[in-house]
Amino acid sequence: MKAIRRFTVRTVLPEQLQPLHELALNLRWSWHPETRDLFRSVDPEVWAATGEDPVRLLGEVPAARLAALAADRRFLRRLGDLADDLREYLTGPRWYQGRPDGGATPPPAAVAYFSPEYGIAAALPQYSGGLGILAGDHLKAASDLGVPIIGVGLFYRHGYFRQSLDRDGWQQERYPLLDPDELAVSLLREADGAPTRVDLALPGGRTLAAHIWKAQVGRVPLLLLDSDIEANSPAERDVTDRLYGGGSEHRLLQEMLLGIGGVRAVRAYCRLTGHPAPEVFHTNEGHAGFLGVERIRELVTEGAAEGAAGLDFAAALESVRAGTLFTTHTPVPAGIDRFDRELVARHFSGDAALPGVPVEPVLALGAETWPGGDPKLFNMAAMGLRLAQRANGVSTLHGEVSRSMFNGLWPGFDPAEVPITSITNGVHAATWIDPAVVRLGAAEIGAERAEEAMTTGETQRWTGLERIGNTEIWDLRRSLRAQLVDEARRRLRASWRQRGAGEAELGWVSSVLDPDVLTIGFARRVPSYKRLTLMLRDPARLRALLLHPTRPVQIVVAGKAHPADDGGKRLIQQMVAFADDPTVRHRIVFLPDYDMAMARHLYPGCDVWLNNPLRPLEACGTSGMKAALNGCLNLSVLDGWWDEWYDGQNGWAIPTADESAGVLDPESGEAERRDDIEAAALYDLIEEQVAGRFYDRGDDGLPHRWIAMVRHTLVTLGPKVLAGRMVREYVERLYAPAALAQRELAAGDHAAARELAGWKAKVRDGWPGVRVEHVEADCPAEAQELGSSLALRVQVALGVLEPGDVEVQVVSGRVDETDGISDAAVLALKPVGGPDLDGRTRYEGALELDRTGPFGYTVRALPAHSRLASPAEPGLVALPAESTGMDAGLLR
Repeated sequence: MKAIRRFTVRTVLPEQLQPLHELALNLRWSWHPETRDLFRSVDPEVWAATGEDPVRLLGEVPAARLAALAADRRFLRRLGDLADDLREYLTGPRWYQGRPDGGATPPPAAVAYFSPEYGIAAALPQYSGGLGILAGDHLKAASDLGVPIIGVGLFYRHGYFRQSLDRDGWQQERYPLLDPDELAVSLLREADGAPTRVDLALPGGRTLAAHIWKAQVGRVPLLLLDSDIEANSPAERDVTDRLYGGGSEHRLLQEMLLGIGGVRAVRAYCRLTGHPAPEVFHTNEGHAGFLGVERIRELVTEGAAEGAAGLDFAAALESVRAGTLFTTHTPVPAGIDRFDRELVARHFSGDAALPGVPVEPVLALGAETWPGGDPKLFNMAAMGLRLAQRANGVSTLHGEVSRSMFNGLWPGFDPAEVPITSITNGVHAATWIDPAVVRLGAAEIGAERAEEAMTTGETQRWTGLERIGNTEIWDLRRSLRAQLVDEARRRLRASWRQRGAGEAELGWVSSVLDPDVLTIGFARRVPSYKRLTLMLRDPARLRALLLHPTRPVQIVVAGKAHPADDGGKRLIQQMVAFADDPTVRHRIVFLPDYDMAMARHLYPGCDVWLNNPLRPLEACGTSGMKAALNGCLNLSVLDGWWDEWYDGQNGWAIPTADESAGVLDPESGEAERRDDIEAAALYDLIEEQVAGRFYDRGDDGLPHRWIAMVRHTLVTLGPKVLAGRMVREYVERLYAPAALAQRELAAGDHAAARELAGWKAKVRDGWPGVRVEHVEADCPAEAQELGSSLALRVQVALGVLEPGDVEVQVVSGRVDETDGISDAAVLALKPVGGPDLDGRTRYEGALELDRTGPFGYTVRALPAHSRLASPAEPGLVALPAESTGMDAGLLR
């Protein structure tokens, strides 16, 4: 019999235990070992049964146990100390408050961070994979550093799916209903106690309403919008039903609620709590891009409502762009959300229109205007880039890929000049480092310094770890491996029971894996480009590695395919079929339902972390970072973060095949050939180098060269892979400049925004009249000598523009056989005198010849304004006519 209604009956805590509520409702417990230990001591069995979730623990622990704890002075003393520690953490100054440059350029009063998913803790399942885990780590690191961020997302009543396998190894999905009363969230309420609500107008006179749940992530509030409320019709209630579910219109409504509703939720939160209003808005991928449209509406309509002169769309756009940052995470166009243009038009016009925001400018923000773009589609990444003055990829290589992928938004510029920088992702150390690793480091450098090292990512804090002894490192690694073996056996048994096996059939599970065997881990989402089954290309070769008589290998595999991705499900089925083989099942296991709880065992317990994507389709790949923090060595294709930080001593690089045309097409023979080549290279590496080094023991039984690699990984990669380092880079390189630009454009009733918008309009209208008409150089010989210079004179027609509106540049560098310039240097020429009788302005300068070999230059004119974040920002450039050519000479 099913209940017709579900609700939670909460335990009433004795007054002495009330601080337990305070600790449970702040998700800092998820990365604070002492608080987790306290909750474990409340009732170890209930703690384990509730999935180590303090909120559920307090709802299920017997009243008699609570009464006993209320009389336990030792427990109460621990509880009081931890409650005081949390309050100090929440209120005391941290890195952000003590920045030495804080006085000269005040950092942002607050930053609003928008993401469609957040991986904070397994107990709050609002994530599907790396994007959400990264967002969660960003908030946690910001909290540790004292960065005043407000997180914004959606509250999915069914979260992402829970994964199991049927008897044939086919992925099964289920979506348990999440009860907010059983989660570490609280409803945002007005002063009169009524739930705070945001409304969005929809076509046909409908309204999409949402309440706001707040999860407290240390010092950071995370606002999650929930459409499952009685004010909505059934269709609108389902908008936030599950992560990445539904059809195109469903996804559009999710992204409108996240962006537009998210801005309104932030405004409500600041109004109710007194939190400073954000000066910078950071959108983590394109899903939240509509936040910029809502902020334009605010500037267009709310100033006028207050009696001031409201901004027009163009000036509001400039003001919004100045304070907006867009982070792209996808290296392929297929990963970008694109909607039918007419669908978007319907949701931003008529009775669904945002007041003061015409539909045509909104549609222009997402238009695919580049060659090959589809005029019928609305591109969320294009909108995100057009609405943000600053943008970044998530590794150095991904930055390069992004500049090429989005080059069409800046026609006339080389990919290297596209204004997309990169900040390599990081991971939150306190979440992902096993406590045993922390204790080992603290024993050498001290507990306080170890905590600072994990928080800030400052390299000098890690000095001293190189002194940790070989025996200590090897004993730790063996202990962590044994923990993983126990956890894998427990999960494997549960999986086989779900698949229909009886207990009597599962005696073999108790001998699965071996704590003394080289252990390789592979766990991630299962799209085709991550190549889950690359290791299966030659099954006989893999079996030989697994069953080697003296140097065996064992592999732990996990991962989820998107519910709609049957191709990914088939890959999982192939992997499960191989792992089910009785001859190898003690050496390779597939563990279903990969989540944060499983990951906390996988990363520390593996000796080697395997990553073999199709290069360069891995934007960053942070799972390998988490493994490295625990002394696990990486075995990876040179993609994402590994491409920039692999040094030959911290792991192994899997060679990649020739990236010829068609090799990334899954239907092409080239893709098959590439997989064969790279799989063979992977087998060779494991057999000849990885296993060889792991089993190469000294007289004392220790693998000294392996341990040296582990130590080197901890010391050199430790500070690099931290989310603390990442967030500090965001603050210094992007948040602070964005806040300064936003302040300057907003000053004096947005006078600078109005001026900049007017200047851009003038330049756009006048640019067809700008021409580089004549270039001449004092070039007496074909070959020039190193150290000499060329005197350049350039005639430029400016049309209606003034010399101050334009910068004329010489771009020079090494040239290839097609006269393409690389390693370019830029020299600005100076205007000389006024326009001549033909209306042309002369620009002059001397080009220093500072390198030997084939050398060339060209000349161009660009718009110039002091408030541009990049010369390419307007996307306008004038180049010499083809008849002018490119003067090039050979230096000696």
